Amino acid sequence: MTLAELDLTGDLSRPARLTVPDLLVLPQHRVAVSFECATRGVQRHEFSGPRLHEVLAGAGPSFDPVRRKDRLRFLITVTGKDGHHAVLSWAEIDPDFAGAAVLLAVTIDGTPLDASGPQPVLPQDRCGARHISGITAIRVDGTYGSGAPAPAGRAHTG
Repeated sequence: MTLAELDLTGDLSRPARLTVPDLLVLPQHRVAVSFECATRGVQRHEFSGPRLHEVLAGAGPSFDPVRRKDRLRFLITVTGKDGHHAVLSWAEIDPDFAGAAVLLAVTIDGTPLDASGPQPVLPQDRCGARHISGITAIRVDGTYGSGAPAPAGRAHTG
């Protein structure tokens, strides 16, 4: 069996290529999720895996440590095998801000995702549109707002 791989890239001090077994060494969390699917109605599943925040924090995002709010400009793009993308903000997953318990699922309903790859699970979403099967890449991008001039009439405070 070939293991699916996912690349962690972007503004990280420790970019990585990870497999499901790599993610299994991190603390695992379980969550039961119900979401509305436009084509199949309400779907219910149980997922397990590490929290996305823990995985990305381990890769060393390049925040400015002097500016606490610097994290707020970072975006996370998740890409699946089929080219489907979803974007989250760092503040969504950061425990100091929204603290959403987004999982990087390594099992669905007890079935390992070793061959197909991990899936993001956003329990707070009512709709499953940000569900992506077979993640191939997660990119952390802190260029939004960095060095850009503040809009006219507003002072930039960080």
